[in-house]
Amino acid sequence: MKDIATEKVSLRVADGTEMNAYVARPSDEGKHPGVLVFQEAFGVNAHIRDVTERFAREGYVSIAPELYHRTAPGFEGEYDDFQSVMPAMRAMTEKGTVEDMRATYDWLKTNSHVTPDKIASVGFCLGGRASFLACATLPLQASVSFYGGNIAPTLLPKVADLHAPIMFFWGGLDKHIGVEQIRAIIDECKRLGKTYVNVEFSHADHGFFCDVRPSYNPAAATLAWNLTATYLLLHLGKTDERTRLRE
Repeated sequence: MKDIATEKVSLRVADGTEMNAYVARPSDEGKHPGVLVFQEAFGVNAHIRDVTERFAREGYVSIAPELYHRTAPGFEGEYDDFQSVMPAMRAMTEKGTVEDMRATYDWLKTNSHVTPDKIASVGFCLGGRASFLACATLPLQASVSFYGGNIAPTLLPKVADLHAPIMFFWGGLDKHIGVEQIRAIIDECKRLGKTYVNVEFSHADHGFFCDVRPSYNPAAATLAWNLTATYLLLHLGKTDERTRLRE
């Protein structure tokens, strides 16, 4: 595990707004792959900051943008009060989210600590949908989507635009995302010949990765993290590291 440095940065978005983001990176002066970390519906809270730091310890420059910055900058919702997050969620637009993603990607690509052609995205819940959208709109090398809601049917046409390998995680007990939505996404990926991995944890619920939610499932979260780390290493790691993984 690497020593890390953290900071908050302010990014200029194409629509003229300013967006804060939380950054964590290895503390050395070398170049590293980059990871965009997309928040849950509850904002860039302590959990998302912790996940961002976990990626940094694995050797990535990671950045979590505040996707609610236009209407609720700095928002951190309570997990037992979902209604409080609804106004900020409903105010989001696809256009605005894409602009936020591009601003975050551009920051990573031009950062002196980042290898510009090795950038991926990972997102959770609302951020899982955002990670899927990022894979369709940014020149990424890989994406990971944890239980992204409303990909189908709203974003289903975007499957055609996926230009990087993507890994999906779902909870088999998740009542927020129906099996018909998951099937529609995977069937479309198959039909269009997209490169994907699809993982369902049969005894996990929505939000199973978050260790401060009642739905936290330690076994599923641990395996999902290990799969994510391996997936990113395969697509973003050094050549000798990737070769060793395949042996």
